[in-house]
Amino acid sequence: MLKYNIVNIHKIENAKKRIKDKILRTPLVKLNYQKNNCEIYLKLESIQSIGSFKIRGAANKILKMNSDQLKNGVWTCSAGNMAQAVAWMAKELNINCTTIVPDTAPITKLDSIKRLGADYIKVPFEEFEEIFATRIKKGIKGTMIHPFSDLDVIAGNGTIGIEILEDLPDVDSIIVPYAGGGLICGIGSAIKSLKPETLIYSSEVSTGAPYAASIAQNKPVEVDYSPSFVDGISGSKVFTEMFDLAKEVVDETIVCSLKNIEKAIKITAERNNIIAEGAAGSAIAAAIFDQSVNGKVVCIVSGGNINSIKLSEIISKDL
Repeated sequence: MLKYNIVNIHKIENAKKRIKDKILRTPLVKLNYQKNNCEIYLKLESIQSIGSFKIRGAANKILKMNSDQLKNGVWTCSAGNMAQAVAWMAKELNINCTTIVPDTAPITKLDSIKRLGADYIKVPFEEFEEIFATRIKKGIKGTMIHPFSDLDVIAGNGTIGIEILEDLPDVDSIIVPYAGGGLICGIGSAIKSLKPETLIYSSEVSTGAPYAASIAQNKPVEVDYSPSFVDGISGSKVFTEMFDLAKEVVDETIVCSLKNIEKAIKITAERNNIIAEGAAGSAIAAAIFDQSVNGKVVCIVSGGNINSIKLSEIISKDL
């Protein structure tokens, strides 16, 4: 069984140097929203080249690999932001890339993968989950890049934490969407090394919040899951190795309703002209609507890849 320790800050600092020419050092902007005893800031990973933070981990992992590891290209198991991140890096380095996608993947995401020059292989959802867990796909060549359960990917994500402290040294708390755990474990590792008194909150959606449920029972548990537009984080279970690491760096969990996430996306779009996808909206919703959050809080706007029809629907709603 895999077991991870908190990522050493020197590894995160080295990752920051390694990826600096491949990623955007994203800005920290104040949300134009008034909440008593609270200043809400947005870390805009949504404006990365592929529209999400995933480029950081993918870049760090691939740039650390040697020529033998890269000679047959790379592959990943994702239909979302990590697929685009790995494809983008592969295109930059002129290497082959294949991504395994579930047969339920929307055509818009598949088109994005193809535009970046990568190939994809559709498999039944049950097989997709098995490949995701085992990291094995018969017949595929190249080195597997796991979307989150990889220390180099986690270290790349951790560079966000360093940037936050550079821009807002007196930050009181940071809210991070919890999907696989790679983002929050990376940021948490950096923050707990450099400014341990800063609180790290996880944000999830009520349609599938396995991390909060697992924390409540102090062990990984499976929960009921209902698909929604918040497809970047919602799920039924956590990875054990990520759960164990997250417990070391996450202070509190917050679960948001779909309605509050929609409200947060609408507020962010109308008041700051910033597009947040569902996962990112959960972090903003947690800051706005959870009364335990106060002081100077940073929300990780993890991505901006939301269906344009859904975004239009949210903005036009009277929420």
